[in-house]
Amino acid sequence: MAEGIRDKVAILGMGCSKFGERWDCGPDDLMLEAFNEALADAGIGFKQIEAAWFGVCLEENNVGKTAGPLAQALRLPRIAATRVENACATGTEAMRGAAYAVASGAYDIVLALGVEKLKDTGYGGLPARTRGVANDLWLPNTTAPGAFAQLASAYAAKHGVSMTDLKRAMAHISVKSHANGALNPKAHLRNPITEEDVLKAATIAAPLGLYDCCGVSDGAACAILTTPEIARVLRPDAELITIKSLEVSVSNGEEASFGSWDGAHIATAREAGSRAYASAKITDPRTQIQMAEVHDCFSITEAVLMEDLGFSQHGRVIHDVLDGMFDRNGPLPVQPDGGLKCFGHPVGATGLRMVYEIYLQIHGRAGARQLKHVNLGLTHNLGGHPHQNVSAISIVGRHGA
Repeated sequence: MAEGIRDKVAILGMGCSKFGERWDCGPDDLMLEAFNEALADAGIGFKQIEAAWFGVCLEENNVGKTAGPLAQALRLPRIAATRVENACATGTEAMRGAAYAVASGAYDIVLALGVEKLKDTGYGGLPARTRGVANDLWLPNTTAPGAFAQLASAYAAKHGVSMTDLKRAMAHISVKSHANGALNPKAHLRNPITEEDVLKAATIAAPLGLYDCCGVSDGAACAILTTPEIARVLRPDAELITIKSLEVSVSNGEEASFGSWDGAHIATAREAGSRAYASAKITDPRTQIQMAEVHDCFSITEAVLMEDLGFSQHGRVIHDVLDGMFDRNGPLPVQPDGGLKCFGHPVGATGLRMVYEIYLQIHGRAGARQLKHVNLGLTHNLGGHPHQNVSAISIVGRHGA
C-alpha cells in the first residue's frame, strides 16, 4: 500500500534570486543566482548532482521547450534533466519530480529549479494565450482579476458576509503582506501600506482594488534534494529538514460544467490538502502547522484558502484575519516573507520560493522577519481560475516532526 514520501527526502540546500524588475539580467543569470546560493548552502560541487528538474511555464521566456537552457546555464555534466510545466504550480511540480526520484532510490542528489522572466513579455499581468483547449472551453474572454473577483462575490453571498466587511478583511491581508515584504531584501515590493491605501485604491475588478492584486516580476529559486542519510553525512551539524508530503489535484471539469460547485471555494485545494495532511500525518492543521505560504495572487484567494486548507472554519475567515490569526506575530503566520503580493509571481519560480522561506525559518535564518519557532510549514500553489485549476501542496519540516 502506498505510504507517501514522509521523511524520505531531505532538503540539502536552497537558493533564491532577488525578485523584481530584473532588466539587468536574463533567465540564465537568475538561474545562476539561485543555484550558486543553493550549491554553497548544500556544501557540494555541481558535479555531485545526478539529475535535474527544470520548471518554466510561459513560452515567452524564450528558453525553449526542453531542459537544455538549465543544463547550459549551470554547466551540468550531461546529466538527466527534465523540463516540467503545470501552470502556477510549476515550481512545486519541479520539486515533486525531483523528490520522487530520490524517494524511489533512482538518484542520491538531485536539483529542482524554477525560473520566469515575466517582465520581458510586455504584459501587465500573466501573458494571454489566445489559442488552446483551456481558452476555448473554460476561459474564453476572461481575466484573472475578473475570475477571482467572482470568487469574492460568491463567498460573500454564500456566507452572508457584507462586502464592506469582506473588503476590510482583504485590506488587512494586503497590509499584513506588505509589512512582511518590507522586511525581506529579496522581495520586489518593499513599501508598507495602510488599510486606507487599500480601500481607496483604484478598482481593478470589483471588489478587487489595486492593492488586492499581486505584482509581476522576474525570479528564480531552487532546491537540492537527497536522502536523510546522505544529508547527515554531508551536513552533520545542520538541522535536518525533510519533505512530509507533496500532493497535486487538478480540476476535472465539474466546477466549470455542473451546478454543484458554489463558486465560493477552491475544490482542488481541499482535495490536495486532505491528501497532503493524511500523508504527513497531520490531523489538525490549524495547530500543527506553524506557518504557511499560500497562493495569494489576490487577497481574496488567500482568505478563501485559509478555509479550504483547514486553517479557519467555513464562513469564519474574516474574523480570524481581523483578529490577527495570520499576522507575522499571530498563532499561524501566513506569507511571512511577503507572499506573491510582494514578490510578484514569476510562475516557474513561485512554488520553490515558498519552500525557501520555510527552509530559512526552520534554520533560523530569516533575519528581521524570523518567527519564534517553526517545526512544520505548508506551501500552496493555484494555477488557473477558481473553476478550472491545479492545486499543489507541499509540507516540509524538521525531520521527525
